[in-house]
Amino acid sequence: MNNIDYSFDQQHLWHPYSSMQAPATVFGVTSASGVTLTLDNGQQLIDGTSSWWACIHGYSHPQILASMQQQLSQLSHVMFGGITHEPAIELGKQLLALAPDNLSKVFFADSGSISVEVAMKMALQYWQGRAASDKSKILTVRRGYHGDTFAAMSVCDPTEGMHSMFGANVAQQLFAPAPQTPFGEDCSANDTAELAQLLAKQHHEIAALIIEPIMQGAGAMWFYSADYLKRLRELCDKYQVLLILDEIATGFGRTGKMFACEHAAIQPDIMCVGKALTGGYISLAATLCSDEVASGISNSPAGVFMHGPTFMANPLACAAARASLKLIATGNWQQQVSAIEAQMHRELAPARDIKQVKSVRVLGAVGVIEMHHTVDTGKLQQEFVKRGVWVRPFSRFIYIMPPYVISAEQLTALTTAMLDVAAISADDDTAQFISHG
Repeated sequence: MNNIDYSFDQQHLWHPYSSMQAPATVFGVTSASGVTLTLDNGQQLIDGTSSWWACIHGYSHPQILASMQQQLSQLSHVMFGGITHEPAIELGKQLLALAPDNLSKVFFADSGSISVEVAMKMALQYWQGRAASDKSKILTVRRGYHGDTFAAMSVCDPTEGMHSMFGANVAQQLFAPAPQTPFGEDCSANDTAELAQLLAKQHHEIAALIIEPIMQGAGAMWFYSADYLKRLRELCDKYQVLLILDEIATGFGRTGKMFACEHAAIQPDIMCVGKALTGGYISLAATLCSDEVASGISNSPAGVFMHGPTFMANPLACAAARASLKLIATGNWQQQVSAIEAQMHRELAPARDIKQVKSVRVLGAVGVIEMHHTVDTGKLQQEFVKRGVWVRPFSRFIYIMPPYVISAEQLTALTTAMLDVAAISADDDTAQFISHG
């Protein structure tokens, strides 16, 4: 048993979306392997979150560890300004081989939020280079989530999102209604009517439209129509607005396609990736863009793209990502995700009979039970731990995004726990929302 100083943690370490005055219960993890987290008391938990949707190959994967260990002894970090290295070059090749055909340029960033910031800056600089600097607003849809940094917050839902208290301090962007048509259905013109009106009236000041393709993640856990996404591409083309797709949560197979935009057979002008890029082993993200976008940026008054993180293209992170993408390129992730989807469809269906369950949704390796009320995250998380699984609900959503390597038996343990805990939540009419995420 390991000695974890929980007292120090409570008094001094801030956890995501938590209060230092009333710190939430945390669980000490000492090791992880495959799909299992081991706590300091020896208990093992089946991870249903892929460590916030990133660890798609499971923990301690020998190929990713070997790649990182080799790189660590050779070159763990070097600045990318004026220097290049093989891990970045080879990773760039792998990314472009997987990405939509029109994307040809790669900008490596530190995290998903930063890749969104980079994408927005790219859009603004592009229009400066095309002598249309008035195009300086970003259009998006409600119920979206794109990160916690300031530019990213400006395109998260301004009223229902977790960043609403910063509304007066972030750039004021343009918002259209969230897509209403469920995945698998053709959307009517009504679903894009207000967005189309916004573009028609204000396209002269709109630089780009940003959206999470097919799946709205931390803002809504909602799967929407591929037809809706096609219409957005058409509208952006019609009104000369760049389309930014935030594939940070949806990329690398999570929705059943390599990238979610493939469900709609469209290509973005700019695309953000992160999370599963390294298999969840170390932070790395990237923003990809087309030749046209890169050309506009180069013609802007600055003449160069004005961004350069200290740890840009960190060789150790690139080594992890190279191994992760190789596993994707040579593995059977499509069959794994398809099997996960089919099993979750079967095993989560009974949740529809539970009091206070609003809906049950499954797409790819994502399973969602939406409640009518917000849930007590802290209470439900403890209930999941009692059942030997790691699931972190938020708002009204009890959901899982397991690693692709999960076994059928392990997945059944997760779905069974979700049904049990949803029933507990339904019986708790006093449930209060404790933390988001």
